[in-house]
Amino acid sequence: MVFDRVKEIIVDELGVDEAAVSIESTLEDLGADSLDAVELIMALEEEYDLEIAEEDAKSMKSVKNIVEYIESHQ
Repeated sequence: MVFDRVKEIIVDELGVDEAAVSIESTLEDLGADSLDAVELIMALEEEYDLEIAEEDAKSMKSVKNIVEYIESHQ
């Protein structure tokens, strides 16, 4: 399931507790700043062999946004 893997990547990249990450979590809720967001996008690109456009990356404000984007681009 995409959510489970995205959750693992978020935990690794942001250093947050796994219990803090839900589908409704926003990156802001998880304490991510703009640099964290860029690093997260890079990790997602590598994991899913995607190239995420800057404009698309800017719209990824929540875990749900990220999961939906990946699911629609696989």
